[in-house]
Order: sequence, then structure tokens, then C-alpha cells
Amino acid sequence: MRYKLICRDKVVILGQRTRIMGILNVTPDSFYDGGRYSKLDDALRQTERMIDEGADIIDIGGESTRPGSCGVSEKEELDRVIPVIREVMKRFDIVLSIDTTKAKVAEEALGHGASMVNDISGLKFDPRIAEVVATYRAGLVLVHTTSRPHDMQNKTEYNSMVHDIVQSLYGSVKLAEETGVLPASIVIDPGFGFGKTHEQNLILLKHLKELLVLEKPVLVGTSRKSFIGRVLGGSELDDERLAGTAATVAIAIMNHASIVRVHDVLFMKRLARMTDAVCNIN
Repeated sequence: MRYKLICRDKVVILGQRTRIMGILNVTPDSFYDGGRYSKLDDALRQTERMIDEGADIIDIGGESTRPGSCGVSEKEELDRVIPVIREVMKRFDIVLSIDTTKAKVAEEALGHGASMVNDISGLKFDPRIAEVVATYRAGLVLVHTTSRPHDMQNKTEYNSMVHDIVQSLYGSVKLAEETGVLPASIVIDPGFGFGKTHEQNLILLKHLKELLVLEKPVLVGTSRKSFIGRVLGGSELDDERLAGTAATVAIAIMNHASIVRVHDVLFMKRLARMTDAVCNIN
């Protein structure tokens, strides 16, 4: 399926090839790269590197959403992300996404040049995000989760998991559009690792196509997550989780994911190109 994703003054064409969203965590405690890019110069160098490697979107986050994390104050999140956003927008022409569940952070980020909001709560934590996104005609990623990160892994019971996720995302999309978010600005993400067990993540990946009923582009973020380590015997080794991530990304693309959110941009760019070639052959 092909889409024109509207992100303020930028349009991202989806469906011709898989788009790569590079992860930039400016946090001290993210599960994989916590603290690595918390200094401005380090964050800018990593941004430049990901763009050079082929990232189509950069997703910047100032609050860890790993399982068990308790979050940070609005002020602390702003202090982490706004200086980076300001400098990135001065130097690079890129679709910049702010990974936040707070309307004020989203508003400040968009005000400094970001063009997309990635809300892991699907508007459930702070519905005012939809108003902010609508005002700026920005892009919006709506993610499924069962609860806040500190207790989401205690809430993994579903009547019928994939159906329940589809229904939850349908409600998020409906709220966004009723608030004024452009239908062509919305992306859905089933939330791998957010309120799902190891086994449920595998089931979700296998049945990813079922999300297409919502008629929105699908984003998948499996990069280096714990369920991959679990399959590989509890491994936290970089090369093993990289290989496991590669498998999940290829499967997601084969199941019509339009965007993949990854740490390892160049590796996954090459993988996506190869997988796209298979998917697009007549």
C-alpha cells in the first residue's frame, strides 16, 4: 500500500521502499544506548551519522520508556531534547520526530522545528497531544501500550491480543482525527515490548498484516528489544541482538510495515533494501 505521509511542510512517500527511522535517545537510562548521546555534541554527531547512513526520520527521546522506568518531569525532558532539536534543525534538513507522551514537550519540540510526534501511549496519557499535532499539521505516530512503562509488563492479558490491539489503535486514530489531526498524517505502531510478553511479541509480528484493516501506514520498532534476547537464550550481546533484530525487521517488511525504527541505521537500510527487492518483484 502507498501513502503520502504529511509532516508539516514535509511529505514522506511510503510504500515505494521501507523508510528508516533512526533512534536518538538523549537519556541516561534507555535500555540500549542510555547515556551515550546525552551530551549535545555526541547527539549531533550521531544524528549526522544516521543521516549519512540513510535515515529518513530521526526520532529523538528524552524519557526512557523501557519496562519498569518511572519517567521524568516535563522540565527535565524539555531540558534534554530542546537544545538538541534546536541544533539539529539548524544543521540538517530531516524529518525530526519527538518521542514523548507530554503535550507541552510535543508543543515545544514542534515549535523548534520538529515535524512529527511519536506518542507511545496512543493519546491515552495526554490526549492534548492531538490538539498540538493538529495545530502544527504535524505527523503523529500512535503506539499501542497497556499502561505506563513502570507497570505495563504486569498488564499483558488480552481477550484476543491482535484484535484488542487493532481496536485500541482504532480508538486512538478516531480521537486524533476528531481532534483535527490530518488523516494523512497518522501512522500506527502496535507497540512491541509495551505490555506484551515474549511470546505475544512473536505472535504480533507473525500477524502484523492484520493491522492493515486500519488503512494507515504501520511502523515497527523491535530494535534490540528483550524478546529478541529471550529467543536467543537471554543474550544481551550486540552481534546476536543485531542479527535477531534483522530477522524481525525483514519479517515486518514482508508483512507490509512502511517504517522501521532502529538503532543500527546502515545495517538495517541495507537489509530493508534487499527485503524490498523481494517484496516488489513481479
